Amino acid sequence: MLVIDDLTVRLDDWTGRYDLTVPHGALAAMVGPSGGGKSTLLHAIAGFERPASGRLVFDGIDLLPLKPAARPVAIVFQDHNLLPDLTALQNAGLALSPSLRLSASDRKAVGAMLDRVGLAGMEARLPSELSGGQRQRVALARAMLTTRPLLLLDEPLTGLDPAMRAGMVDLIDALRREKGLTVLMTTHTPDDVEGRADRIVTVADGRIVTP
Repeated sequence: MLVIDDLTVRLDDWTGRYDLTVPHGALAAMVGPSGGGKSTLLHAIAGFERPASGRLVFDGIDLLPLKPAARPVAIVFQDHNLLPDLTALQNAGLALSPSLRLSASDRKAVGAMLDRVGLAGMEARLPSELSGGQRQRVALARAMLTTRPLLLLDEPLTGLDPAMRAGMVDLIDALRREKGLTVLMTTHTPDDVEGRADRIVTVADGRIVTP
């Protein structure tokens, strides 16, 4: 279980204070206005924002003392965070080998995941040769290739058309069931996750305002 207990994040004159629990293996979605604090919470869970106080526990592990690389967390950022000089296959392959010393089986696994996110045949393209939605799918493929059990997705459906959004939610749901992942994602369109998410909460003004 992911337990967020009175987690307080202060950024200049803005303060977010969060309380949320997400059961192990669940898909939870946060909706709400831009600037409401959804991304800030994901960044705090991943370790890129340092909370002023509160508790952050995942499956019995206190995450707050851990550096980002030591946390059992994979995250997909809104800006994709792809390296511009690496191909789609190489960017996704970083999940399996940060040195990009990919074995034949690694390359096969990466290619299969790119295929699952709709990028078959685009393995050799650079980020500059991909659309925003395609770059988002490379980042999602990389996150899905990790073995970390907590997956954070910051607006993973941005730039996708309605049919692709539906397909991507189906894929996220299928992969989290296959891998036993706990998933916390943000979205501006709650209808996209209706019927898939185990829990949908609204975040506004740095607070989770619906249970």
